[in-house]
Amino acid sequence: MLILFNKPYNVLSQFTDTQGRRTLAEFISVPRVRPAGRLDYDSEGLLLLTDDGALQSRIADPKHKLPKTYWVQVEGVPDAAALDKLRGGVQLNDGQTRAAGVRLVPEPELWPRDPPIRVRQSVPATWMELVLTEGRNRQVRRMTAAVGYPTLRLVRVAIGPYRLERLAPGEWRAVERSLSM
Repeated sequence: MLILFNKPYNVLSQFTDTQGRRTLAEFISVPRVRPAGRLDYDSEGLLLLTDDGALQSRIADPKHKLPKTYWVQVEGVPDAAALDKLRGGVQLNDGQTRAAGVRLVPEPELWPRDPPIRVRQSVPATWMELVLTEGRNRQVRRMTAAVGYPTLRLVRVAIGPYRLERLAPGEWRAVERSLSM
């Protein structure tokens, strides 16, 4: 079984929490499924869950270089130099990142975030699409900050062949596994 889930903002990518935070258990009651990878508490979007250990490893393990696509709202308007740095890989405190696919995109049609992002009238915000083939802790946020454009909102929209499409926050659906997975 493979489940596509639109993880809301401020929900953990696990089923239990000792600190009282919202978890996957609030949304998914399918026996034996586990997240294939994770998405930060303060990030939104596509999370895959499965009851197949081999598939879980294939999705989550960076050695498979499965592309993950994010829509990222950043503070400011990234210049060509910043975009080139992201494309070539960014030096972080835990080493150089792999090259990323990066392009500026129009503001996507998304659900409102609760709470909304902070808005600074004097500083514009820009949307980018980033495609990564690794998954370090808070990697997208650290990469955009390293090139001078802090992340305001982060939404994962695809993992390999699987897309978020029209799932609302907190909704999920079971899908057939792709032959390439």
